[in-house]
Amino acid sequence: MTTSEPASTPAPAPERSKGIVIGRVAGAPVIVTRSWFLAAIVLTLLFLPTVQGLAPHLGAGAYLVAFVFVLLLFGSVFLHEAAHALVARARGQNVTELAITIWGGHTAYTGGLGRPLDGFLVAVVGPLTNLVLAGGFWVAFQASPVMNVPTLLLWAGAVSNAFVGVFNLLPGLPLDGGQILESLVWAVTGKRNRGTIAAGWVGRVVAVGVLLWALVVPLVVGARPDITTVLWSALIGAFLWAGAGAAITNGRRREAVAALTAAGLAVPALTVSLGATLDEALSARTAAAAAGVPGAAAHRLVVVGQGGVPIAVLDDDAVAAVPPAARHTTQVDAVAVPFVRGSEVDPRMSGTDLLNHLAARSGGARLVPVVEQGRVTGVLDLADVARAVRGT
Repeated sequence: MTTSEPASTPAPAPERSKGIVIGRVAGAPVIVTRSWFLAAIVLTLLFLPTVQGLAPHLGAGAYLVAFVFVLLLFGSVFLHEAAHALVARARGQNVTELAITIWGGHTAYTGGLGRPLDGFLVAVVGPLTNLVLAGGFWVAFQASPVMNVPTLLLWAGAVSNAFVGVFNLLPGLPLDGGQILESLVWAVTGKRNRGTIAAGWVGRVVAVGVLLWALVVPLVVGARPDITTVLWSALIGAFLWAGAGAAITNGRRREAVAALTAAGLAVPALTVSLGATLDEALSARTAAAAAGVPGAAAHRLVVVGQGGVPIAVLDDDAVAAVPPAARHTTQVDAVAVPFVRGSEVDPRMSGTDLLNHLAARSGGARLVPVVEQGRVTGVLDLADVARAVRGT
């Protein structure tokens, strides 16, 4: 069971899990995915021999009892996820879904955790819910005078909830314990990204440890590894490894986003007045180069109107296509790409503020002007921004 918060980069809202909506918690749909039905069948068959061994008189009814155990188990999963969702909403998050899956479940939310304490509380409440349920089942089991089917279910509920609670507290993402570790590192260093990356690497250690546990522990006690246990451990380990890798990637991407600045990504600009000829515009580059301006030949040429308002940027390919003999009669607006009105950015804009501004104001344009105190200083190419976010 995991909680998930989308990365801090602007992106379309994540697609909702496919399945049956059985209700709502914290304003979000509770979805039983298709994969859960496969898990229910497999777990019923796995628990069946235990029921048949303790209650051989049940006959075919043992299948029903085993399935009831599966329902109890996933009921516990639901309470685990509901606890995540309710605390997440209480900490200012927008919960988007609670999904019950083949791996247990997950709770998705958006809003951006503002403090380490928020992440810690959202994460820890899920495993604690399972441990409380385990304690309740165990007390009821101890109070049962005879070992019958209901008592067996109480014992199974105690053991399964204890396992789920303890397993989810292991300190590696994507487990809840990983988010707890992330929050602790965040609190100590002041940098959430470091916590995410550290918890992701520990998550990979946990993934390998799950498989080693299934292989090595039996050998230590002089037994042979059980093939079913090894296969399940391999599947769980693969799931954890993939989740840990995604967490590391997400942490590094957030680091890249935090380091973004409009000034650092923009190409410097030279301005030309609306109505100027192409010859006059190109002479601005020549004059800048003669004045010793570094990289003047690569500066973008921005067409400005009254008051220095940026209107368009010259398209270098279109400029190159104009014959030299026609440059003194060709006006700059004929070879320029207009800016989207209101898309300009301040050179000091950075991180998620910069990305959110571009997502909301660029209007799908690739180029936006960088303006400082009413003066155009550069041109920002959104392709360069995307490459910086990807770290390429």
